[in-house]
Amino acid sequence: MNSEDQKRLAVDFCGMPFSTPLVLLSGCVGFGEEYTRVRGFSNRDVGAVCLKGTTGAARLGNSPHRIYETPAGMLNAIGLQNPGVDHVVDVILPQLDFSETRFIANVSGSTVDEYRQVTRRFDDSPIDAIEINISCPNVKEGGVAFGNDPDMSARVVEACRAVTRKPLITKLSPNQTDIAENARRCIEAGTDAFAVINTLMGMAVDIESRQPIIGNNQGGLSGPAIKPIALLKVHQVYQVCRTHGVPIIGQGGVTTTEDALEFIIAGASTVGIGTALFYDPLVCVRINQGIADYLRRHQIDHVERLVGTLTPNDATPGCL
Repeated sequence: MNSEDQKRLAVDFCGMPFSTPLVLLSGCVGFGEEYTRVRGFSNRDVGAVCLKGTTGAARLGNSPHRIYETPAGMLNAIGLQNPGVDHVVDVILPQLDFSETRFIANVSGSTVDEYRQVTRRFDDSPIDAIEINISCPNVKEGGVAFGNDPDMSARVVEACRAVTRKPLITKLSPNQTDIAENARRCIEAGTDAFAVINTLMGMAVDIESRQPIIGNNQGGLSGPAIKPIALLKVHQVYQVCRTHGVPIIGQGGVTTTEDALEFIIAGASTVGIGTALFYDPLVCVRINQGIADYLRRHQIDHVERLVGTLTPNDATPGCL
């Protein structure tokens, strides 16, 4: 991209300068170094990288199978396999080049206190921001209940807010009744931003053995199959966020420039890329250029001017 395109794509997210509106999502790029081994890719191609979910102690994760391809998507139930927060802070973070992009820690836990302790540990580190995963659908203890209950969601956010001054991003679950109400409660509790959405709950069955294919029985569904749901959830959360100046990372099935633009128009300030990386590691390069071309074609001087420009159709109340 030329310098003018680079200026169009640079965004401010919670006071952090992002070189582009694209964010690599947690769980898809390890701890920030995996995709730097791909020829033609650089962390400079994205605004931020979300590191793999991290807990207080090391976790081995779930039993196999952990990943299964589905039509237009993928089921995963990794189970938050990670080396624990002390190893991440002491060993992994010093190996990252913070001049390339922003790095966001992803905090998970089974109790409110674990979220608090892991967040406190990351606060005393060079990490740029902290994402709290209150909605992981593949951990049997804690995660699902926290993300689906507005009271519990707010408690986790409040606990984490008390121990860090770093930007706090709350990852919202789509598996709940009223995502906008949950967002409102999290804003009151002190979140600075949202990631919308996490994966949906799903299952696959082996008809010969008559057993679930995923070792954890159920897992998180990602990929193009969930994009329409993710777009609606971003639009709903944006209605709450826009009056508070709270930005959104829109995510769920983004594989093309058109997908990314839809999320931005629906209200996302930045766009998360995840499952698409597994089969197209250079997708971010193409999406960046595609967004820049769109802005130039429509004579829009900056991508931030496109955020939340959706004009809903008139609709009859109560009808689909």
